Amino acid sequence: MIYKTPPSRRQLLQTAAVAAALSAAGSPLSHAWAQSGKWPNKPIKIIVAFPPGGLTDALARSYGEHLSVRLGVPVVIENRPGAGAIIGIDAAAKSPADGYTLVMSTSGTFWQNRILYSKLPYNLDKDLTPVTVFPSGPLVVGINEKISANNMAEFVAWAKKNPASMGTYAPGSYPHMVADQTNRIHGTQIQSVHYRGEAPMWLDVASGQSQIAIGSFLAFNAVASRGVRPIGVTGSYRSPKLPNVPTLMEQGDTAKLVTLEGGLPLVAPTGTPEAVLKLLADEAVAWSNTDKAAKLRETFAIPNKPKNLAGTRKDWETEVPVWIKLAVDLGIKLD
Repeated sequence: MIYKTPPSRRQLLQTAAVAAALSAAGSPLSHAWAQSGKWPNKPIKIIVAFPPGGLTDALARSYGEHLSVRLGVPVVIENRPGAGAIIGIDAAAKSPADGYTLVMSTSGTFWQNRILYSKLPYNLDKDLTPVTVFPSGPLVVGINEKISANNMAEFVAWAKKNPASMGTYAPGSYPHMVADQTNRIHGTQIQSVHYRGEAPMWLDVASGQSQIAIGSFLAFNAVASRGVRPIGVTGSYRSPKLPNVPTLMEQGDTAKLVTLEGGLPLVAPTGTPEAVLKLLADEAVAWSNTDKAAKLRETFAIPNKPKNLAGTRKDWETEVPVWIKLAVDLGIKLD
């Protein structure tokens, strides 16, 4: 199903008014681009490979609003969930490389899908190029409150004696990888249950349909008082919102996977003009320094900010091979 959010007439008028103000103030963006009569001269579309309501969608919409004001054209968010983000990514990969179509999804769907799927309708190495990566911050490991476990080791011990399932927000996603790695290391048989986004995933943990899940703080927090409690967080530092919850590293998990911090890459079709890619990344950095972005990061407990195009490419070169190797080592195949 495709969820489209076209701009309202009021939003278009507001965008035009702000754009006019920027032009009058001598905005370098309006002078460099709008006056040239080239890019952008029509709406920009950001495809989100997940349903509305999650972190990916929230970041895309906030960045899109900022971009619309800065460039003076509407920015439309189009949700295309399904097939482990393949549907949304494929739509962008097959779009013209003119700067008018972008896609945002999780890092795993860009970096690891090339290993998890034997055949994709696009080539992740050749058809797409990074713009920036929006950090996702530490992810919360939450379990149904009726389970008598206070940390990951105790949950693993519980799972060895009881049927257990891990909720994931997509096939091949981070929690899917963690479940598989836990089974391999500890001999558990945790089943991965895939959902189309975080909201239904956490609801099933709250009801006891699933026993554990990993996801963003905000989505977890929506059910924290309804039957879910945290037993750890991923990454190398604690969540600002859960300072008393230790990381899995602190709990003694030395697996490389739990030390990594993923993100939400914003990607464009390969061949998109370099100047456009640079401007889009620069605007992500500018957006991250606004009060609205700071509030969003605070809500989702994300301390870090996106980088410019050069910084993104540098990280991409060093981090992507690590994620790919993890997928190869685990040997998961989704088709």
